[in-house]
Amino acid sequence: MAARGVVAVVRDLPIVVAFGILAACTYTAGLRAPALIAFAKDLLIYAVVLVAVVVIPHRLGGFGAVFDAAQHKFDAANAAAVKAGRPAPAAFIPGPTQFIAYGTLALGSAMALLLCPYAITGVLATRSREVIRRNTAVLPLCSLLLAFLALLGYVAIAAGVHTTNPRLAVPLLFEREFPAWFTGVAFAAVAIGALVPAAIMSIAAASLFTRTVYVGYLRPGATAAEEARVSKIASLLVKAGALVFVLGFDTQNSINLQLLGGVWILQTFPSVVLALWRPRLHRWALLAGWLVGICYGTAEAYAQRSALAAHFGGSLANVPGLGRAGYIAVTAFALNLAVALIGSALLRAVGVPNGPDATAAGPAMVVPEQNRQPVAVGDAVSPS
Repeated sequence: MAARGVVAVVRDLPIVVAFGILAACTYTAGLRAPALIAFAKDLLIYAVVLVAVVVIPHRLGGFGAVFDAAQHKFDAANAAAVKAGRPAPAAFIPGPTQFIAYGTLALGSAMALLLCPYAITGVLATRSREVIRRNTAVLPLCSLLLAFLALLGYVAIAAGVHTTNPRLAVPLLFEREFPAWFTGVAFAAVAIGALVPAAIMSIAAASLFTRTVYVGYLRPGATAAEEARVSKIASLLVKAGALVFVLGFDTQNSINLQLLGGVWILQTFPSVVLALWRPRLHRWALLAGWLVGICYGTAEAYAQRSALAAHFGGSLANVPGLGRAGYIAVTAFALNLAVALIGSALLRAVGVPNGPDATAAGPAMVVPEQNRQPVAVGDAVSPS
């Protein structure tokens, strides 16, 4: 029993150390820490992925050989499934019945991307519009990187990587094909790539708590220094909770919650984005639409099963009225938007007041760039 405990501690020690370094850096430097780490993360990941998609396929005979190997494996798996009386499990090229699934996944992911807390925190913490423009201009490179990562799954098949856990295919590919020193670089890139958004999300959660709960309800007269102190403590608590979750829960739950997070975050789109348009949707209709979208999306996601999970086993479900699978978040968003639009029309027709509009008086005030001074809020930095 004692030996088993020692093995568990040694196994989890790297992630504990990583979280400790992450907590120390963000506690002392705020958003500057993940911003600086992101440079190292991007350089490492781009170097590893570019080397992987060039060197390994070349060793295997090129991408033609890679795709042939993947097609052969899919054909063999489908033939075995049909022989056993089961549906064919794999398709090298998605068929027409999967077009809606792919299209809604792409659409929903793109719509939800800039609504994620870490993305909003990063945008609000920038010093000028030019920073946002430059980052947006190079954002497609991230999509290109994801395409390369998808290709590595086919490369793993061609390289003969065998595992019952698909999430380990690419790490095992690196370990198999790279020398030990470069495998260490690749694994470090994966770890750092995960820590950067984790740091920003913990800062976002801490700032949200400080601004809306602590200052809004508990200490309305709190000074800036007190806000900073509370935000730092809240950020540490969020990181500690994340560490407990990582060490104490089945890793499959993290994937399921990631899928569920996409369903939830997209339901804020009407309230956040459409609030910028005129005529303004009614606030009670927006709330009702959000509630419908959240309830439908959560129930549909809960009902999905897979070989690894009895619930939250996938992000796709049949779209009502179409009979084909689509991204649950987009279907929930469609219901959300329909309720918001119809409800707004009905509430206006019966004369229910919509409340004051703080943006109706005129365009938002823009502070000249030379007058903008960064103000520390919690352990984040936002322009005044």
